This record gives sequence, C-alpha cells and structure tokens, in this order.
Amino acid sequence: MEQTVETKAAEKQPAKKTVRLTPVSTYHYFRLVMRSLTFLVLLYCYISYRLQGGEEIGALIESHPLILTVIWAVFLIEMVLRFFPSKLESPGCQKQFKKNYIKTGETNIVIQDNNAVMLVALIWIAFNAVFGMLHMCGIFDDGIMVLICSFYSVSDMICILFFCPFQSWLLKNKCCCTCRIYNWDYAMMFTPLFFVRKVYTWSLLLVSVALLARWELTFFKAPERFSEKTNGYLSCQNCTEKLCTHKKQLNSLWGKIALYMQERVKKLKL
Repeated sequence: MEQTVETKAAEKQPAKKTVRLTPVSTYHYFRLVMRSLTFLVLLYCYISYRLQGGEEIGALIESHPLILTVIWAVFLIEMVLRFFPSKLESPGCQKQFKKNYIKTGETNIVIQDNNAVMLVALIWIAFNAVFGMLHMCGIFDDGIMVLICSFYSVSDMICILFFCPFQSWLLKNKCCCTCRIYNWDYAMMFTPLFFVRKVYTWSLLLVSVALLARWELTFFKAPERFSEKTNGYLSCQNCTEKLCTHKKQLNSLWGKIALYMQERVKKLKL
C-alpha cells in the first residue's frame, strides 16, 4: 500500500526538463575552443621564435604566414558580420538592430548598467596603458602584445559562458542580453594592438573601433532598443541563448564538488 502511494506521488511530480545547448550557446563554445587553440598555437610559435633568437615579430609572421593570415581573417570576418543581424549571435549584440526591437508599450527607458560604462572604460584604458608603457620601455615586445590580445579573446568567451567580472562587480546587469557594453568586446580585445605598428594589427583595431562607434551611435539614437523595459526582445521568454541556465547548472556542479570535498576532508580527519 505504501509503495503504491509513493508511486502515485512520484507520478504527480513534474519531470525535470533537460536543458540542451542552444545554437547560439553551441557557437560560443565552438569559439572558446578555437580561440583557446589559437592562443596555444601563438604561444608555441612565439616561444619557438624567441628561442631561435628572433627580435622582431615580422620574422614570426614570415615563418608562419598561413597561420597568421587565417587568424586575422577569422577575427575580421567575425567583426564584419557583427554589423549585420545574425541568428547565431547573442541577443546581447543583436539588440541594436531595428528588426529586433519588440515594443512592450513602456516608455520609461531603464538601463541599469549605464552609469558604470565610463568607469569600465577608464579601468580598461589604465590597465592596458601599463602594458603599453612596458612595450615602449622595451620590456614587452610586439609578440607579447599579440599574445595578450589572444588571451583577451579567450577571456571574452569565458566571460560570456562562465563568469564575467564586469557584470558581477561593476555593471550589475542581469545577463549578457542586457549588457550595455556587449559590443565593446572586440575593441577591448584588440586594445594592445595599438602599440603594434603592423598592417594586420591596426586593421583589426580600426574595424573593432568602428564596431564600437556603431554601437554607441545606435545607443544614443535609439536607447529604447537597449532597455528590457521597452524592448521585449531582451525578455527571458524571447532569449535564444539560455546561457543563464547553463551557468546555474555549472554553479550547482561546483557546489556539489565543494560538498563532496568537505565530506572527504571530514572522513580523513576521523
């Protein structure tokens, strides 16, 4: 009898839904893998080049022209595509387009993280100015600056997928979809290239600045597209990314691991 009651109670409970990766999230993970591999390749090339006594990054480019050309082309294409609507990109950067503006009927534009924008910009400029000074003093060479950019590119994907210090400590935005500075990513990523006077570096930097300028102009002309209150495209029900779900699952996993380690420590102390 008890077994029958328990069985009926279990049947009444709603089944847990399995959350699968969305196409947008899958694309993010793919870019994380590719950017991580790119960083490792560049690091290997740089170490090899230094061991061979190379003094200019031009020697590195000439010795691996195909690798550098492919990396340059991939980032350039990614940035050019950001100028146009895309179903594979995050709603965080797609909210700037008119086609993604869904009126909610609200007229009060509220952008929670707008006040921290200048603080983020100043911190980032000051942080990279240190690297720039080290470069001008001859402590860092061009290769180090390129490696820093590649490291930034990996960190960018980590911020999107796992943890973003700007979101948690400064901007306090709900998620990437509502992030005020989402399209600053490439300009921030390529900031160190300002000190590397090469065609391939400055071309990436200029396109990234153009992307940032387009974003800021759109914000000042149509701020209603950037607010969750006025743009229904940014609501949870319309989200095509669902990264918050995966972040919750990840936090739950880390919690279980921490609990398991605590139990192990207790047993060892007995």
